[in-house]
Amino acid sequence: MSASLLDFLAGGLLQFGFWQLLLVLLVATQLTIFSVTLYLHRSQAHRGVDFHPLIAHFFRFWTWLTTSMITREWVAIHRKHHAKCETEEDPHSPMHKGIGNVFWRGVELYREARRQRADMDQYGKGTPDDWIERRLYTPLATMGPVVLLVIQFTLFGFAGVAIWAIQMAWIPFWAAGVVNGLGHWWGYRNFETNDTATNLTPWAVWIGGEELHNNHHAFPSSARFALRRWEFDIGWVVIRGLEKLRLAKVLRVAPSLDVRPNIHVPDTDTMRALLAHRFQAMTDYHRKVLKPALHEEARMAGEKLRALLPRKLRKGLVDDGRWLKPEAREQLDRWVAERPQIHTLIEYRARLRALLEARSHDASERLAQLQAWCREAEASGNRLLQDYAQRLKGYSLQNART
Repeated sequence: MSASLLDFLAGGLLQFGFWQLLLVLLVATQLTIFSVTLYLHRSQAHRGVDFHPLIAHFFRFWTWLTTSMITREWVAIHRKHHAKCETEEDPHSPMHKGIGNVFWRGVELYREARRQRADMDQYGKGTPDDWIERRLYTPLATMGPVVLLVIQFTLFGFAGVAIWAIQMAWIPFWAAGVVNGLGHWWGYRNFETNDTATNLTPWAVWIGGEELHNNHHAFPSSARFALRRWEFDIGWVVIRGLEKLRLAKVLRVAPSLDVRPNIHVPDTDTMRALLAHRFQAMTDYHRKVLKPALHEEARMAGEKLRALLPRKLRKGLVDDGRWLKPEAREQLDRWVAERPQIHTLIEYRARLRALLEARSHDASERLAQLQAWCREAEASGNRLLQDYAQRLKGYSLQNART
């Protein structure tokens, strides 16, 4: 075998060194992550942003080349995840599938979900259906990675094959495993949503901003995932950059919450803000009402809070024990029933949640119910509840994009 052939097999046409190959790998994998988070997720699944046709088609091509995923199928599976989140119909809920299965078998769960053709029809509407989608990207989805393998072997030799193998594992591990698995199992929560979604880290750089998963579940249609001052969403930075170049148009972002002072009766502005920020309202209730009440209970009992109520049950108080095992839920219910003040606060929270989540289209009736809730809270004699009701009345929306 000639030396030139050996050189080609070892390094391909370009003969890159280690650091050059590492840079190629990082750029390629980040482009794949951006294709998923910006195009498939924020644009196609949730309609939070539109991209110029050239950018949109680049993302489509790159997704075909590096993942073999079909836009319609990915979008349908993700929309179903939101519609059926944390139920047995959720395609990848750690609560029902198990964290081990979702983390390590995320690709298998994706393949199982894509076989549900009725779901593809129901949840996949509005995705590309042009000539190239019908003739290439959908029927020849698996050809993309094959073409990529040939290109990378030609350019980089056997090192290119190694890069290709890492690329093939990138989305299955980080998206199907880490985001779908750990993003519903471990991390911090800004919002007490009706699911177990968590933020993995406030600095969302490595996987395109998807680390801010709890924020996304609180405001699914928002093109921006970072919602706190200390949070950073690299995907949003890319979107803003493309927007300045007139290559992207932001359609929706989460509205900012403002609290007006000296509002004596909830008004239509209050109602609009509450409906948009119902998870924030529930989060505020837990942090400003229930948590201080728990500490007061512990102080009155002369005990530390962890002795009065184990941490697992305290976490269960946030969502009425929804994710606790039956025996733990019964233990929590007994504990609450023995403490009238806590029981009353939980009843008020349940009424407020039911009001906000009701599907009533009668705005005036809903506003009257909110006004009645605030009057009763202020007349309850409970200082924490009174302060919360006063704050709630001042809620309003502030459309800020930063």
